Amino acid sequence: MKISLNFQIFAGAVLGIAIGLALAALGKDAAITQQGVYLAGIAGGVFVDLLKMVLVPLVFTSIVVGVANLRAHHQIHRVWITTLIYSLVTMAISVTVGITAARIFAPGKGLNLEMFQGAIHGFETKQMPVGEFFASFLHSLFLNPFAALAQGNVMAIVVFSLFLGIALVVGGDRYLNLLMLLQELFDLSLRIVGWIMVIAPLGIMALLIKLVATQNIALLGSVAKFVIVILGTTVLHGLVILPLILYAVTRISPFTFFRGAREALVTAFATSSSSATMPVTLRCMEQNLHVNASITGFVVPLGAHLNMDGTALYEAAAALFVANLASIDLNLVQQLVVCFTAMMVSIGAPGIPSAGMVTMIVVLQSVGLPAEAIAILLPIDRLLDTVRTAVNVEGDMVGCLVVQKLVD
Repeated sequence: MKISLNFQIFAGAVLGIAIGLALAALGKDAAITQQGVYLAGIAGGVFVDLLKMVLVPLVFTSIVVGVANLRAHHQIHRVWITTLIYSLVTMAISVTVGITAARIFAPGKGLNLEMFQGAIHGFETKQMPVGEFFASFLHSLFLNPFAALAQGNVMAIVVFSLFLGIALVVGGDRYLNLLMLLQELFDLSLRIVGWIMVIAPLGIMALLIKLVATQNIALLGSVAKFVIVILGTTVLHGLVILPLILYAVTRISPFTFFRGAREALVTAFATSSSSATMPVTLRCMEQNLHVNASITGFVVPLGAHLNMDGTALYEAAAALFVANLASIDLNLVQQLVVCFTAMMVSIGAPGIPSAGMVTMIVVLQSVGLPAEAIAILLPIDRLLDTVRTAVNVEGDMVGCLVVQKLVD
């Protein structure tokens, strides 16, 4: 029987924590501890560098293709424009909720992880007044795209990708060959990510060995607090905010909605995949909640790639959590950058855990946070993914009802 990647990563994380604790018990000055930390640092560094290697082509192609796929439905402008506005508004709300909760409860605050010292030093050298940072940030958004791709300037790549995707939408069939080429590049990037994920369990194990061997046990408490904050805010968005939006626009009660949507939500929770849940979602919308098939046939597939409330909330809050762990204080503009990046990389993001990890690195690096933090985030990702996928699917279903109401 083939062992799933999620189980392999979990096993690697447990083994990494166990070895790290054993090395820590021997003392930081012990020769075996120093040698073990050194080797783990090399192995973990190679894994992170491989992810950074594929980051630029994956983000570029995923955003362009995700936006450009709107062109397939140019005959129903009102529907897709309404869907796009709804998705951006609900994602903005979810990101704001995540950022606010991360600031109020501040998981990880007070820890100063040695593992991130290099990143902290680099961050401090870039610190500048808010006004100067904002001006510099705006200037960095609009660069020569080839220079941005070569330098790995994430924000400039995201902005150019959005422009290119929109141009492909407006151009229609004239640029169909280019869209097909970018789709192929996207698929190739995913294939490379799949190869990298073969060593993910070993990479996560190595990163955790180094992390646990050089840190104190307080880190585990901070991670537990972060998990509680994310689960709480995601559930708040799913059980309060989305139903309120639904009722405000359509006057459909939350009870009626959840009764009709429960089969899809349970499936999303169990599979952690919006794409795998799509057939169930379509059936619930058309048979239980009586949405027009032409609406669901467009909104649900698009929402499975575009409307990612739970994912955007998690990635924005995770960035603040990592900043707290590294004792880095993000100013208001930097938090806005995190919000914007979390929303943008969610557009067209493929529904696989490995690609989600790469987009998490994009959010971290948008404000100079250490990519090595995925060693902390990935072991808990599977648990959080179940809830945020259910909220992602719920957002798609609410979107169907809202769009039908507004375009009728």
